[in-house]
Amino acid sequence: MFTGIVTHIGEVRSVETRGDTRLVIGAGFETSDVALGASIACSGACLTVVETGDDWFAIDASAETLARTTLGDWSKGTAINLERALKLGDELGGHVVSGHVDGLARVVTIEPVGDSHKLVLEAPGDLAGMVAEKGSVTLEGVSLTVNEVIGRNFSINIIPHTWETTTLGTLSPGDKLNMEVDMLARYVSRLMEYRQMETR
Repeated sequence: MFTGIVTHIGEVRSVETRGDTRLVIGAGFETSDVALGASIACSGACLTVVETGDDWFAIDASAETLARTTLGDWSKGTAINLERALKLGDELGGHVVSGHVDGLARVVTIEPVGDSHKLVLEAPGDLAGMVAEKGSVTLEGVSLTVNEVIGRNFSINIIPHTWETTTLGTLSPGDKLNMEVDMLARYVSRLMEYRQMETR
C-alpha cells in the first residue's frame, strides 16, 4: 500500500525486452535496504523489485502492464515518480493507494492560476463515474483532490511544491497519465453493478 506522496523522482536507465520487459530505474535514494520482492510505486504502478544496485533497482513488466499503463512508452531517460511501500506506523499523508492503475487519463488543458496550475483531464469512460468532486484520485502516483467534475472531464489544482517535486510539472496537453480511482469508489461501483445484476 502507498499514500500517493511522491518522495523521489527516478529515471529509467535501460529497457530490455526479454520474455517480459526489464527496466532498470535510477532511484535517487540508497537502495541497499530494498529487499528483492519489495514493492515500489513507479508513477503510480506498483512494481516488484527483482534486482538492486547502489542507487538503482530493476523491475520486470508484463505485456499486460505495458498495455494498461504508461510503462509501454518509457525509454532511457524517462523521469518517473517514486514512492516506497508504507511501513507500519508511517504517516498517511495522502490517501490509501494500491498502486493498481485503473486506466489512463488524458490532459486536456493546463492553466496557471495564481502560483498554482489548474489541470483539466479526461477520464476513461469506464472510470468517469468513479471521480467525484472533492474526492481523491491518483495521477502518476500523486495523491490529488478533485476540484470539479463535468461529464468525463475533471479538474485538479497543482500547488507549486507538487509541480516542482514531481513529474507533473513537465506535462503538456494530450499527455496520458496513470490513473487510480479512490478505492472506496471502486468498491461502491462494483456493489451497484452487482445489485443491478441481482435485480434482473
